[in-house]
Amino acid sequence: MTIRRVRYIIFLRDVLILSVSAFGGPQAHIALFLNMMVKKRGYLSETDLIELYALCQILPGPTSSQTITAMGYKIGGIKLAYLTLLVWVLPAVILMTGAALMVDFFQDQNISLAFLRFIQPMAVGIVAYSAYRIASNVVSTKEGYFLMIISVFFSFYLRTPYAFPALLLMGGFVTAFKFKQQPKEEKNPLKINWSYFLIWLMVLIVAGLFGTFFNVVPIKIFENFYRNGSLIFGGGQVLIPLLFTEFVEFKQFLTSEQFISGYALVQALPGPTFSFAAYLGALIMNDWGTGGQILGALVATLGIFLPGTFLIFFFSRFWEDVKRYRMIKASLEGINAVSSGLVIAATLYLIEPIQVTPLNYLLMFGTAGILFFTKIPTPFIILAGLVMGFLLS
Repeated sequence: MTIRRVRYIIFLRDVLILSVSAFGGPQAHIALFLNMMVKKRGYLSETDLIELYALCQILPGPTSSQTITAMGYKIGGIKLAYLTLLVWVLPAVILMTGAALMVDFFQDQNISLAFLRFIQPMAVGIVAYSAYRIASNVVSTKEGYFLMIISVFFSFYLRTPYAFPALLLMGGFVTAFKFKQQPKEEKNPLKINWSYFLIWLMVLIVAGLFGTFFNVVPIKIFENFYRNGSLIFGGGQVLIPLLFTEFVEFKQFLTSEQFISGYALVQALPGPTFSFAAYLGALIMNDWGTGGQILGALVATLGIFLPGTFLIFFFSRFWEDVKRYRMIKASLEGINAVSSGLVIAATLYLIEPIQVTPLNYLLMFGTAGILFFTKIPTPFIILAGLVMGFLLS
């Protein structure tokens, strides 16, 4: 076995360790990546990691997953990159698929799901806190606040999945005109290899056509998640309003209780938040039996993770040249502001189906307050809610 192959195996082992220990969202994951991959192992420099993370933040898709996949690509090429993504995603996907099978089994056996009743309002508190964190970090100008408020209003009242890409494009377009405020940098001629962009686009078009003309549930699941995975900027929190609008309100594949419970459960698990897709895919195919549900989970997982993977492979090859363009930098202000608005709107979506009781509102505000004023990790809060549910059911 060559030294290079041994190094790759060690790298994948480290990815597996991260996948079962990385709680929290991208902000928490990047600190763990920095400690394990840079300081402890020296796979790449701190500058390399921060630049990869910056690139992934401006692309649609799961930020943490793209970052660690890009690490694999930088270290060992395309094969190691795909293995990295698989090792990083698989544990969380297995756990979320198991959660969906458990919820569906309980419902089939008429077993009460009352033990989940506390984590539903707690999930709303988590989303509300995420909205605050994102907005406070990325919105700082009058134009940004205006775009954030506009996106909250339109995404909440239009209630259609088609509103989200339109709002994101609008936000980027509006602030792109502020490019003169960005510092000038010397630009190099762009040398673009279009192969992965064309793969991403071809899959998007073919999936859309098949989803339109063939009434086959797995195909429709893949198309829905692939399309959403191609549109989501800002990580797992921004995922929530898109998927809730599409699968609960627009297509009614799931109940709001199923959706919110799944989102709460994924907060208690390590790994990428986008593994939530496996839970949704399994529940959407609950009429197909256990095998069908596992298929639904796998198809949804592929759909949500592949777009970001193709795009990171495409952009990483000429990122150094693209980031020098001032209009690109300026457009990020609007995209981030709209993404913040979408997360605020998600809080409003999720509040609606929650029963209006003093306890539920205490749990919502209490969870947000705990996250705001303490350093208690989110998984511990959700696990506490589950324990309370079991004890009081």
